[in-house]
Amino acid sequence: MSSKSIWQADTALKEFPKLQEAKQTEVCIVGAGLTGITAAYLLSKKGMKVVLLEADQVLSGVTGQTSAKITAQHGVIYSELIETMGKEKAKQYYQVMQETMDFIKKEVTQNRIDCNYEEQDAFLYTNDDAYLSQLEKEAEAYKELDIPGELISEMPLQIPSKQALKMPGQAQFHPLKYLQFMLEEAVNNGTEVYEQTVAMKLEYNRKNTVITKDEHRVTCDYLIAATQFPYIDHQGLYFAKMYAEQSYIVSGKWTGEYPGGMYINVENPTRSIRTAKLNNKDSYLLVGGENHRSGVSMDEKLCYENLKAFAKEQFEINDISYQWSAQDFTTLDKMPYIGPITKGDPSIFVATGFRKWGMTNGTLAANIIADTITGNDENPYKELFSPARFSSKPMLKNLFSFNMEVATELIKGKLDFPASKDIDELKAGEAAITTVKGGRVGIYKDKEDQLHVLDTTCTHLGCEVNWNSADRTWDCPCHGSRYNYDGEVMAGPAKEPLRKVTLDD
Repeated sequence: MSSKSIWQADTALKEFPKLQEAKQTEVCIVGAGLTGITAAYLLSKKGMKVVLLEADQVLSGVTGQTSAKITAQHGVIYSELIETMGKEKAKQYYQVMQETMDFIKKEVTQNRIDCNYEEQDAFLYTNDDAYLSQLEKEAEAYKELDIPGELISEMPLQIPSKQALKMPGQAQFHPLKYLQFMLEEAVNNGTEVYEQTVAMKLEYNRKNTVITKDEHRVTCDYLIAATQFPYIDHQGLYFAKMYAEQSYIVSGKWTGEYPGGMYINVENPTRSIRTAKLNNKDSYLLVGGENHRSGVSMDEKLCYENLKAFAKEQFEINDISYQWSAQDFTTLDKMPYIGPITKGDPSIFVATGFRKWGMTNGTLAANIIADTITGNDENPYKELFSPARFSSKPMLKNLFSFNMEVATELIKGKLDFPASKDIDELKAGEAAITTVKGGRVGIYKDKEDQLHVLDTTCTHLGCEVNWNSADRTWDCPCHGSRYNYDGEVMAGPAKEPLRKVTLDD
């Protein structure tokens, strides 16, 4: 079974060189996912000189692991936004999502991008009586905000549900094929792209200077941190204003009659459903969900097994060909942070906190930031998503709640003194957390029976990481940093690898 996403398995991505020298440019973008590539595409069309840096391979991160729904139906959100931010801002949120979907459709249509773009209705449903009132309240919010939609008692897809809220005219696509076109156009317009190039630090001396892990420098007028978590914080305290959540997707070939539509439920465990074309011919069903806070101590393999059981029970799919996971961040008010990293840094931009709705939020972020850099100050949504916002009581309440959970995980990890284990009992592909000379360490045995022994203290702020048995990663429960089995950083906010430990020290 492939651990790649269906999108990655279906796309031959062009390779780019590693940065080997100093560069000067107008705009440096760190992160070659949907936001970074779309921003490079828009800015290069305006004639701006752009350098795009990617720590791994382009489109290898969260963009390549999405469910790729293009929709304004972001769960139960509009009734909540009306309560916390008011009707005007809630309506703005819907309007900008609709405009963003129109932007994607226009790009696909005008440029004839072969990316399996299909218009689909979106359905938010529940099979739990306790959530009916929540769904009905969201339907009332649709009416109040003039959002097209209706409550229905029976969905086109015949799975157990008591009620559903339909939002017509949404869409789905193949995200990597869509972004391949934009990346090629950006390169044709002069954008320089560098892979395997890790941005580590930022210096400011009249201009921004990005310093890579190999000590190469990229000097720029504007910097866009288009990484999932801003690779620089610059006193923005983003680690305290967001939490990380993991989710999972399984996919198998679908031979039944699919009635169309994209589906996601309200209750837990989450179930997200859509179909996709592989090789432009074979139809695959995508079943996602099993969301949980990243890094918590649990059996992640069970998340995949639960999704497989659901696919088998509801759709008679026994052969799961692909399974993958994704991590994303949620902000204090569930709205993304898009714009200058702080009020005092107008030339440094961030785009984060997409809450698993990155196709619209990432595209929106690229447009807002590109408009700002090119002098279009008429974008009406800048203030709505400004990272500097902090006004509502729920934001204050969630700030306390988020960080109480972080403090709990920090203390729990420090009080965890696992018993010493017989390392010889470890099988290839397994890991264990144990105590060595009074210290908490993680040990992984690879396929060659080589041991990788690490200090489990996260290099960000000192929480203790846990082993993710499904993805074979070390994950931090405090702020979502992820490391591979050998301790190298896969996702921030951490920048430094876990410390290696020698057993015979």
